[in-house]
Amino acid sequence: MSTTTAPIADIEADARIPLRGHLRHTGALIRRNLLWIRQDPESMFDALLMPIVFTLLFVYVFGGSIGQALGGGQDGYVQYVIPGMIAMMSMTLSQGVGTGFSQDFNSGVMDRFRSLPIGRGSVLFAKISVEIVRMLFATTVLMIVSVLVGFDIESWPGLFAAVGLSTVFASSIMWVFLTLGVVLKNAQSVQAMGFLVLFPLQFGSSIFAPTASMPGWLQAFTDYNPLSALADAARGLMSGGPVAHGLWITLAWSVGITALMAPIAIHKFRTKS
Repeated sequence: MSTTTAPIADIEADARIPLRGHLRHTGALIRRNLLWIRQDPESMFDALLMPIVFTLLFVYVFGGSIGQALGGGQDGYVQYVIPGMIAMMSMTLSQGVGTGFSQDFNSGVMDRFRSLPIGRGSVLFAKISVEIVRMLFATTVLMIVSVLVGFDIESWPGLFAAVGLSTVFASSIMWVFLTLGVVLKNAQSVQAMGFLVLFPLQFGSSIFAPTASMPGWLQAFTDYNPLSALADAARGLMSGGPVAHGLWITLAWSVGITALMAPIAIHKFRTKS
């Protein structure tokens, strides 16, 4: 009886907390998560090393051959791939919010939060906010390395707009991984599921290479892949070219994913026993 009524009581108590209270709780939890990162700096290694490794890998290993196919050599490929890698960072680092959430459940931290009179949604919004900070840090590292390997920033406003668009899309994907973090039993399962989702979306897109040479069935997949739209919009914003189509497709995907997954994630968190 107590197990059944506890989630209902949590939902009713959460509904009575005013918006100002939710914002105050979210701010306190953001501060808590940032302090945890300061005490455990190793948790930032992926955000630091991933953009360095991927940039050097694709520029110096694949840049020559793909760049020749594009007609611009390695220098031309740098201008092509870096905007796409901003899109990749938004997707790859998003799964960290799910693995961290699952670890907090298994360590008992979430039981402590759920025993406090705080808004349940505040816990999730705080997680997303801190993960966005990690993503922006990784993007900053990516751009520093990109300039060192020859990337030419043609439009600073376009760069900031591309990062902002990637942040909007990343925040929507984080709701998917938060749901996985609640539903799946451990962080390893979340990571494995994330790999199965991320791998085909990233490589079945226009992030690393144009889609014109892909088989017809794969081109059909890339046409509906939100990462292709995000990468194309980022290229248009940063280097010039068409922007509107990729921009609206990315925003539509972001709104749709958030509208679908945010209520599911919050409900699963509130009712998880």
